[in-house]
Amino acid sequence: MTFPSILDRLPEVRGRLIENAPLKDITWLRVGGPAQVLFMPADEADLARFLGETPRDIPVSVLGAGSNTLARDAGVPGVVIKLGPGFAKSEALEGARLRVGAAALDKAAAKAAAKAGIAGLEFYVGVPGAIGGALRMNAGCYGTETKDVLVEAIALDRRGRRIVVPVEDMGYAYRHSDAPDDWIFTEAVYQGRPDEPEAILKRMDEITARREETQPIREKTSGSTFKNPDKDQSGGLSAWQLVDKVGGRGRRVGGARFSELHANFLINDGTATAADLEALVEGVRADIKRETGVDMEWEVRRIGVKDED
Repeated sequence: MTFPSILDRLPEVRGRLIENAPLKDITWLRVGGPAQVLFMPADEADLARFLGETPRDIPVSVLGAGSNTLARDAGVPGVVIKLGPGFAKSEALEGARLRVGAAALDKAAAKAAAKAGIAGLEFYVGVPGAIGGALRMNAGCYGTETKDVLVEAIALDRRGRRIVVPVEDMGYAYRHSDAPDDWIFTEAVYQGRPDEPEAILKRMDEITARREETQPIREKTSGSTFKNPDKDQSGGLSAWQLVDKVGGRGRRVGGARFSELHANFLINDGTATAADLEALVEGVRADIKRETGVDMEWEVRRIGVKDED
């Protein structure tokens, strides 16, 4: 669909405003309708002014790397904010700390830490997406999570106010934070430990090799589809095991399927719509609930409106 123009209601910016920008071009699943307006701010000050002066009745959301996002076919009303290269810089600090912009890919943060001789962020090489998303969902893998290495996060709220949040105030739990929905993260400071870059890079290579053996990382995928459920409720089964249990591995709806290599990975074969992907996941979710009693929770974030809406 095509949205009507709202540019005359938005403040002047130094960045870019693009009407009816196709989100399928910038999400990893390669589906979705347009953003009514896509805003790429020049810097934090540009973003803060925009947030403070945009009318409250215009919805505002943020899209990171688009790795863990399903944009629906009818598009996203309001403004979708995408942080650009100016928000992707990293800087080594004293005391084995690293400052990273929220638009930096997680693996780029891991590499920057390695180059600076800062250990502890190696796990990020195995996490798809960008730092902003990692902050919001406490991203992690192979036994380490964002909460284990974060010192503080910096965010702007819907009024454009700058907020510095220490890790203990983030309300972190498994794939969860208590950060308000209207916060847009701009950067983070991490605490590592000194180590030789060669040793850090070796551990990162081991993580990458492990991922390539067990996950379809070269497909159009969003990564893990479901969060792992509470093991007391699932009988000790993880998300992929529950998908397997109900015959979800390799199941298809249109051009969407669950991976044969890793049953919790959602894949677009190149012809899927967002509706295909959502119907596939909801079907498997319903089967798991019916057969095991476990109510699975999406890890993939869904944005926008469905065609019928």
